[in-house]
Amino acid sequence: MRQIVLDTETTGLSALDGDRIIEIGCVEMLNRKLTGNNRHFYLNPERNIHEDALRVHGITLEFLADKPKFADVADDLLDYLAGAELIIHNAPFDIGFLDEEFRRLGHGRTRGLVGGVIDTLVMAKEMFPGKRNGLDALCDRLGVDNSGRTLHGALLDAELLADVYINLTRGQNALVMEIDAGSGSDARGPVLVDLSQFALPVLGANESESQAHEAVLADLDKASKGKTVWRAQTPVQQ
Repeated sequence: MRQIVLDTETTGLSALDGDRIIEIGCVEMLNRKLTGNNRHFYLNPERNIHEDALRVHGITLEFLADKPKFADVADDLLDYLAGAELIIHNAPFDIGFLDEEFRRLGHGRTRGLVGGVIDTLVMAKEMFPGKRNGLDALCDRLGVDNSGRTLHGALLDAELLADVYINLTRGQNALVMEIDAGSGSDARGPVLVDLSQFALPVLGANESESQAHEAVLADLDKASKGKTVWRAQTPVQQ
């Protein structure tokens, strides 16, 4: 599966009111592994940058004066994103800006140009309800090093979000293992085998093993004077 972790920086908060994209950062993953095939664009927005936005990302209009316009990179970006599943934190914001940029050039909406969109903010709110789920908070919670993030930056934030996404979904690929292809001349690196396609047998304990298990539990019950947690939570048999 090809996935693109994407982030943008903008001149302000409202694409519908004319704010524009000034930076795009994209990080590619194949089968949940970073490939290094990334994209990074600074863009001349052809308009002023709001002071509040400038305080967030620190990108000035003077810095962007000689950078390409969105129209200059649109074809490259579309080719790069084609068919990929996008991973975005607070996707409606970035997708809204991309939609407006593509609309100006006569293209369709972003979701129709890619293979799908995953919103990691929605995922985080489901996993950590009632908690702060901004990118910095998730980095702290999931052990992702964000010490280099003093200001927002599209490529850096996309790289951090890739690590956050892998941590948020780590359990989903528990049945995928790597097999060493060998050290011969034909070895091509690890081969991924998806065990989810197999019906795995469930092996229960035999009678002697069950008796031995019960004996251990009985010893623990005796040592704790009947205060073991599993006994307290076991329903009383009628």
